[in-house]
Amino acid sequence: MTTTMRNTTAAMAIAPNESAGPIRLTELVRGSERRLLEQLGQLARRQSVALDLASVQRIDAAGISALVALYTTARNAGHSFTVCNASPRVAEVLALVGLDRILLSRAAVWNAHFGHRLQRTAA
Repeated sequence: MTTTMRNTTAAMAIAPNESAGPIRLTELVRGSERRLLEQLGQLARRQSVALDLASVQRIDAAGISALVALYTTARNAGHSFTVCNASPRVAEVLALVGLDRILLSRAAVWNAHFGHRLQRTAA
């Protein structure tokens, strides 16, 4: 099985070959999660995805639910889904609900615990 990893940012959360416009998010909260799910859900079914959340400063239960849904979609299709470059606040929220070990790349988890933001995306 060949797996392609594509780094995708929340600011530009759509593959270049997709026809829909980019997603520009500074928060992943109720109301903003639907477009992310619609566009990245299809991508996660086709390949592994690393979602760059550097521009996202706020996340709520709807945003967390969207990330879990994308993770589940990718895993059911035999791919991976990770989050990288999470802001300290977003990383803290993911850790509080126990999703840091599942969603964040290992380097991002390590850096979140020491208060540093991951400077490069996982490749």
